[in-house]
Amino acid sequence: MYDYLIVGSGIFGATFANKVKKAGKTALIIEKRNHIGGNIYTEQIEGINVHKYGAHIFHTSNKKVWDYVNEFAEFNRYTNSPIANFKGKIYNMPFNMNTFYQMWGTVTPGEASAKIKEQVEQYGVENPKNVEEQALSLVGKDIYETLVKGYTEKQWGRPATELPPEIIKRLPLRMTYDNNYFNDTYQGIPIGGYTNLIKNMIQGIEVRLGTDYLSNKEYFDSLANKVLYTGPVDRYFDYIFGELEYRSLKFETEVLDTSNYQGNAVVNYTDAITPYTRIIEHKHFEGADTSKTVITKEYPAQWKKGDEAFYPLNDEKNMAVYKKYKEKADLEGKILFGGRLGTYEYLDMHKVIEKALDLADEELS
Repeated sequence: MYDYLIVGSGIFGATFANKVKKAGKTALIIEKRNHIGGNIYTEQIEGINVHKYGAHIFHTSNKKVWDYVNEFAEFNRYTNSPIANFKGKIYNMPFNMNTFYQMWGTVTPGEASAKIKEQVEQYGVENPKNVEEQALSLVGKDIYETLVKGYTEKQWGRPATELPPEIIKRLPLRMTYDNNYFNDTYQGIPIGGYTNLIKNMIQGIEVRLGTDYLSNKEYFDSLANKVLYTGPVDRYFDYIFGELEYRSLKFETEVLDTSNYQGNAVVNYTDAITPYTRIIEHKHFEGADTSKTVITKEYPAQWKKGDEAFYPLNDEKNMAVYKKYKEKADLEGKILFGGRLGTYEYLDMHKVIEKALDLADEELS
């Protein structure tokens, strides 16, 4: 009999399991996939740590979280500075003075601010009702049409005029020549890959891979006093209120016989014609010195039941459905729900860890 059964070996489950072990309690982790780590799983190919489920850059301003992850891995000084490719022309991201110079030839913050103000006022959108209106009210036509519209419509599979404005609540405009995407105090990637990070977090804890909790729920529930479930909350309840919607991703990974393909870890393709949203060149995350390189093209995909669920569609319709599942989940005595799928929210890694630490403290205190 274990104290806790943990369903899922992603970063939420691994953090919770680690805290359980530190508290002197026993845990069993079961994982549906054939590897640990969830979506932050990395695999070595040609001496390069390949992010198998898309780029993951750790960043946080929470020192407690930063100190915690550094217990399990040494982090490098990687700075996320993606670039955008629009019909062959390159722009720096996030929107900063380099971007504005590339767009308009403006040199000073005053010139850039005036140009943005002029374009925003041209449309005069006061109460944005969709993504298009939201973007026009924040950055104007040029940036929206070049760097936002095509990418966003590919990502979500809908016209920008049909997407809720909350998707881009804010578009940061940085009036400095600074290409660092994140403003957080701490940023980096674990040396040796995320799989090693997770492996170190759950060291000494029993793990069963290729094991589907819901295929034999009664048996697995009998193994532990409490269960942490990090899978899809609607699947747990057998979709009694209907399916929650997601966007999915497809990945096309290639080994290329060149030492450097694109000169940057992440290049976003913001036009509407290119079918993928970005190309990741994994070696640049850790500066791997190899004669070959590995790239991954990332294609947004319509989600259907059974596909990997990456981005929850947190619109009004889906949130109304989730509310029903949340109310039912709160009544489950021995079952705890956590993680991106268990709580139907998109979370950066540091937020996942924060929530897992908080839940563990609440449980184990």
